[in-house]
Amino acid sequence: MPEPSIRTARPDDEEVLGRLDRAIWSYLHAVRPQEQPPYDPFFNERFGPRDHLVAELDGRVIGYVRLGFPTPLVSNAHVRQIQGLAVAEEARGHGVGRALLRAVVTEARRQGALRITLRVLSHNTPARKLYESEGFVIEGIQPGEFYLDGEYVDDVLMGRGL
Repeated sequence: MPEPSIRTARPDDEEVLGRLDRAIWSYLHAVRPQEQPPYDPFFNERFGPRDHLVAELDGRVIGYVRLGFPTPLVSNAHVRQIQGLAVAEEARGHGVGRALLRAVVTEARRQGALRITLRVLSHNTPARKLYESEGFVIEGIQPGEFYLDGEYVDDVLMGRGL
């Protein structure tokens, strides 16, 4: 698979990003039940197009990453947090997630951030391995933070300096 192009999301990406989000839903990474119609808008007052980088291949959206602030506090404004990363099933294992991760690190630096963090479920081994390979380290674990699909799952905080 060729390298995807990465760009900032546009308002007209809303429908395709919502469909992608619903198509890849799994308790491997989701802490909410699967969404049912009528669907909430993908973009909202908290996260708009400017907060998303999109991976495209041959004009087709195959993934996205969402970048935001971990808190609204001024004392925490030097930190950015990855608050969603999704890759279409058929594009997994081809470097799309890695390309998005590298692009979002670059974007966080461009915004003046000094650190970037993320949260990942402990049983999501593929995601944790990707993050570790890109320099993220475990900075904290909240044991049994979520009860998903009949089992308690740890919430893992990972981060790295920029």
